[in-house]
Amino acid sequence: MDKIKKFFNREQNLLIHIIATILVTIFGIIFHLKLYEWLLVYMMVALVITSELINSAIELVVDLYTSKFNPLAMVAKDVAAASVVTSAFTALCVGLYIFLPKIITLF
Repeated sequence: MDKIKKFFNREQNLLIHIIATILVTIFGIIFHLKLYEWLLVYMMVALVITSELINSAIELVVDLYTSKFNPLAMVAKDVAAASVVTSAFTALCVGLYIFLPKIITLF
């Protein structure tokens, strides 16, 4: 249990992704998503979480390699972080595509 706490203390963004996944699942159940919509949603969840894990791994390896400022290390970390932002933006677009029409029909 301590290792799990340490992991989520270090990887706070991953905790946010997990909470978002739970919320999306709840809304998916409420809105009765079709099979293809569930597949799209969880493909995006997998993409974002995978990007976050790879980003964390790259950051840890860079930190392990050097503690001094290195422009290449900074670029590696920035590119890894950009992959998370890109995947999260893609997931947001897919989420809007799936959920926005359902929310609009409520009003």
